[in-house]
Amino acid sequence: MHDHGTDMDAFQKERERLNEVVMSYAGMPIKRFYSLDAQAYREGALPVGTKEMLGLVASLVLRCDDCIKYHILRCHEEGISDEQLVEALTIGLIVGGSITVPHMRRALDAWDSLKNGRGKAKAERSRK
Repeated sequence: MHDHGTDMDAFQKERERLNEVVMSYAGMPIKRFYSLDAQAYREGALPVGTKEMLGLVASLVLRCDDCIKYHILRCHEEGISDEQLVEALTIGLIVGGSITVPHMRRALDAWDSLKNGRGKAKAERSRK
């Protein structure tokens, strides 16, 4: 049996390491993009949790597993309910079609591991 909670922890550690590598090379355009990304997800007219679900839906439609995992972590941190998450994923499925099903499976597996305490990863505060 595969421990997907450990996968979420490993994912977050690797993401942080890779972001450090990117930032060691980053010029102003990359730094500005990261900053813009962080600003877009701040509290505004839409609550942060809603913005994270929007990011999750876009990531599902684009079939970006790393992005999906990141937004799953953030949705969990923002207190998104199972029902809210499933509704958001349903929108992604409708927009993206059946090709998104494998990504949705992995998203819900990651959610399940976080929800049941098998993945204790915390999303790094810098975006992407």
